[in-house]
Amino acid sequence: MNYLSLEAFYKKVCNFDRHLNMQLSVHDFGKITYRLTVDERHLSFPNACHGGVIAGMMDATLGVTALSWSIPRGKLCATVEFKTHFFSPVRPGDELEGSGEIDFTGSRLVVTTARIVDMTTDLLVAKGMGTFTLYPISKKEQLLADLWPEYLSIADSE
Repeated sequence: MNYLSLEAFYKKVCNFDRHLNMQLSVHDFGKITYRLTVDERHLSFPNACHGGVIAGMMDATLGVTALSWSIPRGKLCATVEFKTHFFSPVRPGDELEGSGEIDFTGSRLVVTTARIVDMTTDLLVAKGMGTFTLYPISKKEQLLADLWPEYLSIADSE
């Protein structure tokens, strides 16, 4: 399976990313980044980004990091918990980048950490940690086949 096909599939099905205007890049299995330029839709108060936007970006970064690791192993994942520490305020026009990494993998759990950095100031905006439960991809195989027709040929070739 090619990690770029995972990126293309996820971009196609994830309405949340489009809603926030987050741009996903899958660099390898278990290695992803999200980018977001803060605009009017992200503000909770004039000149201040809503914390929920940062939390949503953190959840996406942590989760897709875990998902990109689990898919080639024939598994999907679901969030057990995640937490976010906020460090710096975010303003309109700020360009954020979230990057995640795998910290632990077991037979049933994956733990990831992520950082969101303001690329305009190089300040750390937030840091987070997430725990994800793994389950067999076969539980959602028909859904994947319906949404991602190439999935079946990818799965068959492995």
